[in-house]
Amino acid sequence: MEQKKNNSQVEDKFAVEKIVTTNRVAKVVKGGRNFSFNATVVVGNKEGRVGVGTGKANELVDAIRKAKEKASKNMFSVPIVKGTIPHEIIGRFGASKIMLRPASPGTGIIAGGPARAILEASGIENILTKSLGSNTPANVVKATVDGLSKLRTIKQVARFRGKTIAELTGQEETDAS
Repeated sequence: MEQKKNNSQVEDKFAVEKIVTTNRVAKVVKGGRNFSFNATVVVGNKEGRVGVGTGKANELVDAIRKAKEKASKNMFSVPIVKGTIPHEIIGRFGASKIMLRPASPGTGIIAGGPARAILEASGIENILTKSLGSNTPANVVKATVDGLSKLRTIKQVARFRGKTIAELTGQEETDAS
């Protein structure tokens, strides 16, 4: 019982919880229409961790709750360098594409609704984005997640390749220490 209480306390520590989209779906049956709802929710701590989840239920409140639980389970880390992303990248999902480009300090978040929710929740302060292809909110969210999950810092790339940062950048190492 005590462990369950601790897990719920961890889930409630998100700095940002945003409902990106909600949708009512009707299924036509012999007796009339059956309505159900789906929701897409973004959660993040504004320090480089963000998650996205979708939930479906017969009541909107239940769909949002399910989406929030899935989002907290699907959290991942986003590399942030000086308030922006380390390099330009294009995220893809279905017919949606989104270009994510680093921006200089003071630019802010230049993004549309679905992408903006994820970028604000992750803690990125300066970024330029452009939605290419389909603008379906659910797909734009997933394309943004795809792009952010592919980002790597120069330290991560150097460690992966087994080289030093100086070898990757072509700069000479200085003995400042």
